[in-house]
Amino acid sequence: MTKRAYNFNAGPAALPLDVLQQAQAEFVDYRGIGMSIMEISHRSKEYEQVNDEAQSLLKELLGVPNGYEVLFLQGGASTQFAMIPMNYLKQGQASGYVLTGSWADKALKEAKGIGETYVAGTGEASGFRRIPAPNEIEVRPNAAYIHITSNETIAGSQYAEYPDTGSVPLIADLSSDILCRPVDVSKFDFLYAGAQKNLGPSGVTVVIAKEDMLKDSPKGLPTMLRYDTHAKSKSLYNTPPVYSVYIVSLVLKWIKGLGGLEAMERMNLDKTKLIYDAIDGSGGFFEGLVDPGNRSLMNITFALGSDELEKKFIQQAEAAGFIGLKGHRDVGHMRASTYNAVPYESCKALAEFMQEFQRQHG
Repeated sequence: MTKRAYNFNAGPAALPLDVLQQAQAEFVDYRGIGMSIMEISHRSKEYEQVNDEAQSLLKELLGVPNGYEVLFLQGGASTQFAMIPMNYLKQGQASGYVLTGSWADKALKEAKGIGETYVAGTGEASGFRRIPAPNEIEVRPNAAYIHITSNETIAGSQYAEYPDTGSVPLIADLSSDILCRPVDVSKFDFLYAGAQKNLGPSGVTVVIAKEDMLKDSPKGLPTMLRYDTHAKSKSLYNTPPVYSVYIVSLVLKWIKGLGGLEAMERMNLDKTKLIYDAIDGSGGFFEGLVDPGNRSLMNITFALGSDELEKKFIQQAEAAGFIGLKGHRDVGHMRASTYNAVPYESCKALAEFMQEFQRQHG
């Protein structure tokens, strides 16, 4: 069997080996039709079945209530940063953004170019080591919506508790933590997530929204930037990213087979505890970069005492088969992305490597 790297990439990220092997087996001849899934028409019954099954499985796993729709779109979360204010930020209103790090900031900057915005809460004073508590978030009664970033991939922080915004729509970017734990979807009016962390390969973006949010988009918007376009056509208005949606459907089946989101959360807690324990038990040799109450299940960030030591850590880690541990270029230091498909064994190996590195250099 081919030796697999210890893949801690932040995205595109690890995919479950079982999923890759099934995709490999079906790559040339998809279920006996004599063609690859990438070659068939998106209007065919075979693809419609994949599309419908993926939407249905996502609703089942997340416990999506009646009155919500699932869309598969293109353009990544970055396109959603613009589409959301285009569709929902009306004249005379302002949209509130909670600043928790780089991705929340990018979403805010995009909205600023479209309409009125305000900072509804920020973790900047702490260096984004913590996420504002629900009672620290300003919900203006006439706000168009409140936007949050559930998990900051770069900072390594995650909401422990989501805010209640009352009658003001709550919109959340779940790109890097969707399906890592159970979520009460009814708290949100609109969720979105790029697939390339926990759902599948890049190329497809999931939107889960109340049906009312997907009707009657502003008439002046281009067709492809209107949510009602995609809702009316069941995400098949134009050629969808067929292969990406197919892989998403396999990943969803894999999660269901493991026991769903409760089982996923238990596995993720066990995995990340290994690495957080290595940080916390190091006597300061490794420094965690997020307050314990907001530590992410998906992206573990930490620093060492000097640039020289960090370079040495990366070099030795790469030589030992660990991929993707270098922190984002904007912040540096270290980051281990422990998405659903990263196995327990990889996290155990990393924790042991960290302890051995400290023994040698501490």
